[in-house]
Amino acid sequence: MNMEALFYKSNPWWEEPFVFNAIQRDVYLNELQGYIDNKDIIFLTGLRRVGKTTLLKGIVNLLLHVKKIEPKHIFYISLDLYALEGLSIADIVTEYRKLHKLPNSQMIYLFFDEVTSKKAYQQELKNLYDLGDVKIFASASSASLLKDSQAFLTGRQRLVEVMPLSFEEYLQFKNIVIKKADTHLIESYFEEYMKDGGMPEYVLTGDISYLSNLIDNIIYKDIIAYHKIKDEQMVKDFFKLLMERSGKQLSLNKIANILGIGVDTARRFQSYFEETYLIYTVERHGKLNERLRHPKKIYAGDVGIRNLITGYRDKGAIFENLVYLKLKQRNPRYVYEESNEIDFITDDETLIEVKYHSVLNDNQQKLFETYPAKERIVVDSAKAFMVL
Repeated sequence: MNMEALFYKSNPWWEEPFVFNAIQRDVYLNELQGYIDNKDIIFLTGLRRVGKTTLLKGIVNLLLHVKKIEPKHIFYISLDLYALEGLSIADIVTEYRKLHKLPNSQMIYLFFDEVTSKKAYQQELKNLYDLGDVKIFASASSASLLKDSQAFLTGRQRLVEVMPLSFEEYLQFKNIVIKKADTHLIESYFEEYMKDGGMPEYVLTGDISYLSNLIDNIIYKDIIAYHKIKDEQMVKDFFKLLMERSGKQLSLNKIANILGIGVDTARRFQSYFEETYLIYTVERHGKLNERLRHPKKIYAGDVGIRNLITGYRDKGAIFENLVYLKLKQRNPRYVYEESNEIDFITDDETLIEVKYHSVLNDNQQKLFETYPAKERIVVDSAKAFMVL
């Protein structure tokens, strides 16, 4: 396929009205719409297939139908396409401008999917930002590569992390409307959410092979191939052990002993999985030396992925994982004192204990009531989760 044909295929709105049929995730679209008119480069980050591309297309739809932008002034391209190998971002943008005879003074909107596929993307985006009249939206599935961009793009970028579907979005994707008269159904639908997780395509199709292939693709492409790891099975076994420990304090020494690897290797593997958003880790709340000395807790990036690896069991751990994902933007840490633990304390000093259809024991209750906090919440049901 020649370049012109590829560009037209990637940008169907150049030739015909653009019909955006995807289910809209309004929480993100509303946030992104607020960034359209400023100069910042907007990066969408998160798990592969969590919906970043759909959101980029959603912004294209807003530009076309709300902002009434000329279609040929909007350019979308996935930079991981084989046909673009060997071409710089500057080359691609130049070809696009030439195709439509757009001068450098013409304002354009650029959408780069999988931008980190291009090694020098940081410098190239900086050049576009500094020299051209452009608005740039980009997506990436690697946290580590985006960290590298901060030195180049300080003051020029804004990151939006796209999370798996919330419970409300899950119901929307399933086309389920719970009437006020039927709120007793919330718990049963929430159990389905706990089983399925929030990867959009899987929620829509229920195709377990899709989820399995997604995990294999992330592990192979973003970890094994990218970091040139020879022992593929070791990496897969490491991930299984991580999923088994979701919601628990993570001992890399134990995992290293089980797999017969060094602790430094285990620590490196852990960082690889964090970079792909397959896992998150949470520090203990306290002073720096306490945070460094004590183990982190681990949570799965999506509970559907976790359940595929471990089986659907330990509902308490799954529920806690979902609470963490909902709280993530509030920077939660865990509290641990005298062998008792409270699940989360957030930046706004809200103390949160997760007890799925259960209660705190006496020692936990004492710590929960006496630990310094501005607000205390026990999340023990789907309804409590929804108002969190």
